[in-house]
Amino acid sequence: MISKIFIALLAIVSAAPFRDSYENGRLEKRLDNGLGKTPALGWNGWNQGQCNAATASTALNTAKAFVSLGLKDLGYLYVNIDDCWASKARDSAGNLVPDPAKWPNGIKAVTDQIHDMGLKMGLYGDAGRETCGGYPGSQGHEVQDGKTLASWGVDYWKYDNCYTGTGFNNAGANTSTYYPTMRDSLLNSGRPIFFSMCQWGRDNVWIWGGSVGNSWRMSDDIQNNWGSVASIAAKAATIAQYAAPGGFNDLDMMQLGNGKLSGNEERAHFGLWAIAKSPIIMGTDMTKLATSTLEIIKNKGILSIHQDPLGKAATTFQPSGAAAPSGSSLYPYWAGPLSDGIVIGLIAVDKAGNYSVNFSDVPGLGNGSFSWAEFYSGKTANGTSASFELGLHDMAVIKVNKSAV
Repeated sequence: MISKIFIALLAIVSAAPFRDSYENGRLEKRLDNGLGKTPALGWNGWNQGQCNAATASTALNTAKAFVSLGLKDLGYLYVNIDDCWASKARDSAGNLVPDPAKWPNGIKAVTDQIHDMGLKMGLYGDAGRETCGGYPGSQGHEVQDGKTLASWGVDYWKYDNCYTGTGFNNAGANTSTYYPTMRDSLLNSGRPIFFSMCQWGRDNVWIWGGSVGNSWRMSDDIQNNWGSVASIAAKAATIAQYAAPGGFNDLDMMQLGNGKLSGNEERAHFGLWAIAKSPIIMGTDMTKLATSTLEIIKNKGILSIHQDPLGKAATTFQPSGAAAPSGSSLYPYWAGPLSDGIVIGLIAVDKAGNYSVNFSDVPGLGNGSFSWAEFYSGKTANGTSASFELGLHDMAVIKVNKSAV
């Protein structure tokens, strides 16, 4: 019997411009709006200050920091405002209205300034009657809101999942039936707008998300602790095959710079999100970054892995003699293909110590001697293996040249 979700997928596939993509031996349809060829790099205000960060001054200060810190030149382009930017009611014509206290000159005046800096501006909305913070949602206003965003010059639309049905969390509501409505609105808005689906990993979104959005949340909200980082990364390893140019699994905003993760954990957090090809959306005050955090997010080698045009996410592999990955807890050994090599991730999940990899165990390599570079330490060498002393929760990110030496 054809399932309800399969029927929904057929409707999705018939509704928008797509490009064919071969994934795991089967032909799939993927959204082709010209955006998200590599995972997004940027910032979102929620983890910084929640509603207090939804202001014009915060957006402009963040944009200026991207420029002055050299982040724009490394590809950090999106300055995204989260919930609470709007007034509590639409105007008499049903249009969204920026809160005049937070946006005294409106949204477009800010997007124009951000565009003049060579950056892009993002806003937040919701598929339901209200946003999660109680501001107007887009349910029943999708076409109108898409045109409003385009008129303001918005480049990125984070679309949440509160109040679509009964209550806040919408238990039982099928997100695959209503997220395409906003996709179509953005496609017809007259402006290319990156569609970030924030539907909390419901309804196996990684299966159908590539035909609807440029990224899709694959979990509940990240928390500011190592356990949350580790559990989200562990889940991402099980759905890596669904990432491809144009659409990526979204592991949620970064917790770097927010005072709870150790330096080791910040490196692993950034490294894991990079090799998993998640959007890297900073979630802290970019004007107050510690030097150690800034060095992590400016690591050119790891950013080159993240932005590799092949767009394939790394996942776990089992070295000879190692226990098998469980899928429910973070695993120390990761690898994935690049356009010009292989990336390997080693994570000190449970204890500090020496972590090593024989290249013959790595999918896509095999026997032989290879040249490699580790991007946090800067260590380079040739050989059949690599090893590193890692502190608890630290990570090594290794790029291996696929051609044997």
